[in-house]
Amino acid sequence: MSPTQDLDPHLTVDPEALRADVREKYGEVATNPGGAFHFHTGRLLAGRLGYPADIVAALPDEAMASFAGVDNPFSAAPIPEGSRVLDLGSGGGFDCFVASRIVGDAGRVIGVDMTPAMLERSRRVAAELGVSNVEFREGILEELPVEDGWADVIISNGVLNLVADKARVLAEAYRALRSGGVLQFADIAVGREVPYEAKCDIELWTDCIAGGQAIDQWCDLVAEAGFTSISVGLPTDTFGEAPGESRARSFEVFGHTFRARKP
Repeated sequence: MSPTQDLDPHLTVDPEALRADVREKYGEVATNPGGAFHFHTGRLLAGRLGYPADIVAALPDEAMASFAGVDNPFSAAPIPEGSRVLDLGSGGGFDCFVASRIVGDAGRVIGVDMTPAMLERSRRVAAELGVSNVEFREGILEELPVEDGWADVIISNGVLNLVADKARVLAEAYRALRSGGVLQFADIAVGREVPYEAKCDIELWTDCIAGGQAIDQWCDLVAEAGFTSISVGLPTDTFGEAPGESRARSFEVFGHTFRARKP
């Protein structure tokens, strides 16, 4: 079957085929975080993206070894102590561990991920750290395993570009947020249009290229899901000096943070 046969007409790849490739690639990041990837990872990446130095210094390497984000969603706006935070595509758990320290004992953090190796790593590290306000649940972002209106804040980092049906994920995020809750995610934006043929290439999706959107397209998707008060952060050179830099440059790929509110 061709990548686009029998698909929803607005999708260019088979969502399940894309999930399988994402599980494979990011399963490798979980089990072999020191391997050769097209992107930066770990403590070095957290430093490049401007995460709070005190929090990063307090976490062991094991807690951030598989971190592969594209920007810092916490820089979009402060998250109040005591908040309930939902992380879409929590990976090895680094953003959840950062959130757990920000929200404190009165808050709660749930990370959702579909890659078994990432879930194994994040749960193991949480147990080693003795973190009691963080939970990791297996699931896909198109069907979030949380009840309606649970979250005060939803975060995500470099994951929505890896999902074929972004509108469905954003609708789920809207459902999972309480009224007045905030969506603040980090993802890649492309400055040069990705050709249709490239959008049908799953390898380019898992390389964080083909699934990227222009800034205006991201904002339109967020608005169409019902969110308001949309703001966009400054560009971050996510792939600078990484093996994937040349390909990222060809499509003018940069990381950005996006923030919006559920009315």
